[in-house]
Amino acid sequence: MRRLPQIALLPDGKRLHLQDGPIDLIVEAKGTDRDVSAAYQAAAERFTGLLDELCGELALLRSAADPQHCVLKGVVARRMHAAVAPFAADRFITPMAAVAGSVAEEILGAMLRAAALDRAYVNNGGDIALHLGDGEQFTVGLMDRPDRRGVMRTMTVDADMPVRGIATSGRHGRSFSLGIADAVTVLARTASQADAAATVIANAVDLPSHPAILRIPASELQPDSDLGARLVTRDVGHLTEHEIEQALEAGAARARMLLTSGLIEGAALRLLGETRLVGATGNGTPVSHTFQATTTEYMLQA
Repeated sequence: MRRLPQIALLPDGKRLHLQDGPIDLIVEAKGTDRDVSAAYQAAAERFTGLLDELCGELALLRSAADPQHCVLKGVVARRMHAAVAPFAADRFITPMAAVAGSVAEEILGAMLRAAALDRAYVNNGGDIALHLGDGEQFTVGLMDRPDRRGVMRTMTVDADMPVRGIATSGRHGRSFSLGIADAVTVLARTASQADAAATVIANAVDLPSHPAILRIPASELQPDSDLGARLVTRDVGHLTEHEIEQALEAGAARARMLLTSGLIEGAALRLLGETRLVGATGNGTPVSHTFQATTTEYMLQA
């Protein structure tokens, strides 16, 4: 008998909560009552069994991605591979680096196939897939750290921008990080692309061999981690201003390369109270003009 996920409207009556094992989604759609109902039904139907699909190919999903060939069968699994493939030629990366964004994208796609919506988002733990009709906007809060509720800045994505995916990675997030960034938030054309790129940029924010950085093999913390015995960051001690800037610049350099290659639309990098912004939002507006300072608490969702 297939295990059934938890599916329910939140108390506000507007948002849908979908949870199955480690997958925890918040979904919101804007449109007619009939279209929203159809979209939520489609989201629930597609979500049911999705975790089982991924688990069926888990060994391959936890293996290093081949930059040119994909042997995965599932739709979401293949999307995960496609998102990480551009990075796989010169570094170790597995399709799991794009799992959250790819799942969000899949659920959003099911909703849009079922109904004509003005606006919709699927938020998978801070990795967000967006749909914006003409004239619609989405405001998102950028957290100082993924494990805290404090917000660094907010940004608004307009319908005429190419951004339809937002993802955050860093050493305080749900997954392990090879770097020392507190948080790296990436804007991209899809959620799966944003998810993979955020991982790569967060890994690049680093000071290799620095004595103040504590690193532990991933397998000691999680025996089945796709990172195996690779060292992941567990703590960062005192760093000088120069060292913080050096680490941020290493990540920013990687982000600029991804921006130039069209893999991202912008990024915000955060380390020990300092921020580095890279790129443009898609309409020519620099990221630094789009991220506005705020004191409002806003948890990476509209």
